[in-house]
Amino acid sequence: MSVTDPDARLGPVMCVVGARPNFMKMAPILRALAAHRPAMAMLLVHTGQHYDKDMSDKLFEDLRLPRPDINLEVGSASHAVQTAEVMRRFEPLLDAHRPSCVVVVGDVNSTLACTLVAVKKGVPVAHVEAGLRSYDRAMPEEINRILTDQVADRLYTTERSAQDNLAREGITADRVCFAGNVMIDSVVFGRTHARDPAQTLQACGVASGLLKHASGYGVVTLHRPSNVDHPETLRALLETLGEVASRLPLVFALHPRTRGNIEKFGCTTLIDPTRMVLLPPQGYLEMLGLMAGATVVLTDSGGLQEETTALGVPCLTLRENTERPITVEQGTNILVGRDRAAILQAVDDIIAGRGKRGRMPELWDGHAAQRIAADLWQWLSARANQTPRI
Repeated sequence: MSVTDPDARLGPVMCVVGARPNFMKMAPILRALAAHRPAMAMLLVHTGQHYDKDMSDKLFEDLRLPRPDINLEVGSASHAVQTAEVMRRFEPLLDAHRPSCVVVVGDVNSTLACTLVAVKKGVPVAHVEAGLRSYDRAMPEEINRILTDQVADRLYTTERSAQDNLAREGITADRVCFAGNVMIDSVVFGRTHARDPAQTLQACGVASGLLKHASGYGVVTLHRPSNVDHPETLRALLETLGEVASRLPLVFALHPRTRGNIEKFGCTTLIDPTRMVLLPPQGYLEMLGLMAGATVVLTDSGGLQEETTALGVPCLTLRENTERPITVEQGTNILVGRDRAAILQAVDDIIAGRGKRGRMPELWDGHAAQRIAADLWQWLSARANQTPRI
């Protein structure tokens, strides 16, 4: 997918994706880089951290992502092994392609791994979605965010509070650019192509009649270890979701980890198939359609907190904290944790029309990637003028 580089001083911009959340963030960036004038050469590297080939292929298709130039095929492993393997396989790419910079997005293991390799080899790093903090260091993603931001050279933020977080950590303002949220670029791009919820259910062999319930339907996703890796916690959450399902039917898009633990912990009897439909992992356009038509979304996903705010759909986040506070302060998101009473009260309020009404945050306008591309060009050009390429 490389394009001709009009400036011989600049090597290609090496863009890295690793897991599902990265794809939605990188797709608009690649389109913006390709459309920028002057053009910038690009290389897309997929670390293979997300190893479900069928799902990866579906996401690339849905998001109009070009096929990766390079796939490291790292696959699944423990955090330490996966991070180390990405580093080992990524380093030779820097020697072979000599990029002008590496662009990483989000907070997955690949984000940190490629950042560490690049900065140690003197290759500048731009981090998109910088400065988000949950202040919960039990989350592996929080560690990835903090470390990536400390050593990256250019930091693109999605909300103004992120720059305050960075300043508290000693990162100077001249390294930071408030660009807006590229996740919303993908929502704007994909909204017109979103799959009809009835078609999504029918494709999974499920009758779509539940979508016509008087109260509408809810969408559920759960994947965080703190929610699904402990039998008592998962059982309590499923019992609460069962009570929610007595109020309105639920469509539960099951992460493989969650499905495996439901079976492992003997929790399948807690799911009433007439009120809670279990689906396999869905493509981006399928999930977008399901969320857009939902009465409420119940999730522990950071990305879905942002997408529901953009869609104007009430979101109940089944966590005690969020690294995206703007979705609570300005958007449709409410933190309910695993508190049964809080969850049921919020659902009742939403069904009764008393749900939270949010607004679109600043620069969540579908043009964040264009601002990133323009700033990246200026920043790289300034660096090239200061340090001639050898």
